[in-house]
Amino acid sequence: MPRVELTVPEHLEMQIAQMVERGEFVDREEAVEELLSTGLKAFKTSGPQDDEGADPVDGFEDDGMMGHDDEYVF
Repeated sequence: MPRVELTVPEHLEMQIAQMVERGEFVDREEAVEELLSTGLKAFKTSGPQDDEGADPVDGFEDDGMMGHDDEYVF
């Protein structure tokens, strides 16, 4: 499985740590993987629709997900 290095705002790290502490996830790795997967699925079903068959990931770098530069909605 590919490895990715990710920097997130402290408030997101704290939320992930709390979910792990409550037992919602086994560890941080599982939490991040599941939350990213859920977020991508949500974006795919509610985000901009692809009219011309372009890669649905296009545009993430410029605008951030859902228009926020440092916050991601899961």
